[in-house]
Amino acid sequence: MNNKNVFLFPIVAVAIVLLSGWGHTGHYHISQRASLSYNEHMADFDQWTAILAAHASDADERKSIDPDESPRHYIDIDNYQIFNQTGRIPQTLDSVVALYGSYFVYEQGVLPWATLRTFDSLVSCFARYDWEKAVLFAADLGHYVADGHMPMHITRNYNGQFTGNNGIHSRYESTMINAYISQITYEGTPAEFVEDVPEYVFGYIYQNYPYVDSVLLADDYAKSVSGNTGSQAYKQALWEYSNGFTTHLFKSASHALAELIYTAWVHAGSPELGSSSIADPLVVQGILLRQNTPNPFATSTNIAFELLDQTDISIEIYNAFGQRVAIPANGSYAAGSHHLQWQPSEIQSGIYYLILTTPLGRQMRKMVLQ
Repeated sequence: MNNKNVFLFPIVAVAIVLLSGWGHTGHYHISQRASLSYNEHMADFDQWTAILAAHASDADERKSIDPDESPRHYIDIDNYQIFNQTGRIPQTLDSVVALYGSYFVYEQGVLPWATLRTFDSLVSCFARYDWEKAVLFAADLGHYVADGHMPMHITRNYNGQFTGNNGIHSRYESTMINAYISQITYEGTPAEFVEDVPEYVFGYIYQNYPYVDSVLLADDYAKSVSGNTGSQAYKQALWEYSNGFTTHLFKSASHALAELIYTAWVHAGSPELGSSSIADPLVVQGILLRQNTPNPFATSTNIAFELLDQTDISIEIYNAFGQRVAIPANGSYAAGSHHLQWQPSEIQSGIYYLILTTPLGRQMRKMVLQ
């Protein structure tokens, strides 16, 4: 991130959209486990595992600086009459705009077309051997694929507002997932070449849409058991009801990401990556601030960063109004990986911004304190 964007962050932070796919935790998990489905031709892509996970939420972070980003993360597909009648919509953006108009289409979200455009960009990067951009496009692809496997991102009833399930979006995708992420385990199956990529992307959206009702039923059950939506009993009941299909959605998302990466690579002629061709582009620039974990967090969170050379750094934390609330690190640090823990004291829950500053520039990550 350049200095100009960092200076602007106190203004844009307030406008950030809170609904963000599976949250940082879920997106990290899905992208990291795409490697479980790498086939025999994808051995070199193991080098991407940590990078895809670290950048899995980059697309969410762009919402604060790019007004066109938010519609790429959802599609209210049941606002299309043709979908309610046939279970499908036209696959090309031009055709659906011709039928419904540009304003309507973008108002409903453009998730499948953002996914396809990112896939095409990945193919182009592979074809020209631009590994640094390829890995970031693959990370964005993973984010959009994961959003397509989050049921509340593919319905007009995205927050349960039409069925008396208000607030279910974040309770399901973040609160529950953060509490039970360690129990979401699965194995992969070898990725296969996708013959028809648009049909594949729209296909998993159609397949995942019925889980909208499953999430709402899980919420109803959890409320009936606990009598509320904020207790540990509610979270446990929500997980007990939904863990089967939630794990299935995570597994399917990881597998789909692996298959789309493989297909993009084949489309580009299967270029040889080699053991030294892939590196995190932010590390190549000399610094990398990784996403804090866990995120969201309640009592403490781990902060990790990497330096190619010894340099002076500062790590500061700001609230959504641009007020600095903490300085976890300040001084000269040696080259290599560094880890520290931040335990907020007398700080209210909300959105915070973690900023690493060095003579080489600044990087920022969004944090959520529960």
